[in-house]
Amino acid sequence: MAWDKTLLFTVDRSRRTPIFEQICEVVRKWAHTGGLKQGAMLPATRVLAEDLCVSRSTVVSAYEQLVAEGYLEGHKGAGYKVCAIGSVELPHDHMPENISKTEKAASLSALIPSQPDMRLFPYRNWAKIVARVCRTNPESMLTGASSFGNLALRQAIANHVREWRGIEASPQQIIVTAGATDALNICFHTLVQPGQAVGIEDPGYKPILRFVTRLGLAPVFLEVDQNGTRLPKTQARPDIVVLTPSHQYPLGGVMSPQRRWEYLDWAKTNNAWVIEDDYDSEFRYSGRPIPAMAGFDHLNRTVYIGSFSKIFSNTLRLGYIIAPHSLVDPIRQTMDSYGLKAGLMPQQALSEFIHSGDFYRHLRRVRRIYSERRKFLVQELCERFSQFGTVQDHPAGMQLVFHLNTSLKDKEISTRAKHVGISVEALSESTMENDDYNGFILGFCSYTQDEMRTVLDKLFEVLST
Repeated sequence: MAWDKTLLFTVDRSRRTPIFEQICEVVRKWAHTGGLKQGAMLPATRVLAEDLCVSRSTVVSAYEQLVAEGYLEGHKGAGYKVCAIGSVELPHDHMPENISKTEKAASLSALIPSQPDMRLFPYRNWAKIVARVCRTNPESMLTGASSFGNLALRQAIANHVREWRGIEASPQQIIVTAGATDALNICFHTLVQPGQAVGIEDPGYKPILRFVTRLGLAPVFLEVDQNGTRLPKTQARPDIVVLTPSHQYPLGGVMSPQRRWEYLDWAKTNNAWVIEDDYDSEFRYSGRPIPAMAGFDHLNRTVYIGSFSKIFSNTLRLGYIIAPHSLVDPIRQTMDSYGLKAGLMPQQALSEFIHSGDFYRHLRRVRRIYSERRKFLVQELCERFSQFGTVQDHPAGMQLVFHLNTSLKDKEISTRAKHVGISVEALSESTMENDDYNGFILGFCSYTQDEMRTVLDKLFEVLST
């Protein structure tokens, strides 16, 4: 699909917004509104620079920023085209005509769990580093990486998990992936065959169940108690378990040290594997993050999965696996047949962003802001909603659970809430075999206090009627 010349625009040099960001704003807007369809080609950097009377490096910075955010993809010699990656929602050619006004309104107000606030993203600092990489080391954005990813980024990840998660690992044990789901896919293709059993938490992250069943694997549901996820029952022994020990999703608890050791002993005894999904472990608001389970295990029977989507950007689509030495070659074989899916372009820039300290400055800033937002939400629920239920205040993560009284049903209230223009996620939707869970999973990171108050006011009205 060729670039539509009618969409050309002019930059406003009187604005304080940098020119590269003005270009980004226009492309984002057109992508979301349908002015640019998925697959549409953008003009060459030199051509657009001439049309806008700006430097080519300015256009390159804008394009690479949009690549990092997931709006564009670039191929050497083939230019840039619009794409839909992860949570970047691009419109279809035809919107369904039967979407009701209530459904449209409901999508506008929500407290979606596990969403970072991209308004806090350090766009200018990130763009400066992308531009510097484009000038000084452009080949690193297209070539030179092994199937495991950019070496500099893998070294930066090794340093990060040593300091923050207590994991000692070499860059050779680290595989850069296209997000946490891609990491799970690689692990499953390496460690299990269709028909084998995989243990998943109940309640848990529902997309994992869909992913497991789509691969032809047999799910074994693991109950959660006050010490964390319970061990598999003897009559149903999975070959792999997927755990969130540092901050269980969605309940939010931490797996006790005793339970962790029991799992590691179970894995060793049964020749099984533990996949540790550590998706938001850096967001602990009281003290330092709890050491990872993989650190307890010294990467013996534990495969560690991390992601930058919660810390840095939900559109960057970069995650990583830290594998035991015994799995490095099997995973390499999987990667050779599976194909490299993690985009190379942002990897060198991200490694320099981490080494420069900008990454940690951003992390400290959002932790402080998210902590304030969590405190506000907990206070509102405790003071205004105590007649309807209780909240478990785990000082970590990106969501919390409000447990409803038994006289109230979360699915019913969630349906009624849509009619007043809000969307809340029912806790019972995250459980597969346990009917005891009844409440809401509420996010707070991506919303200001005023935005949360708007949703809570409407939710209070629904619960009061």
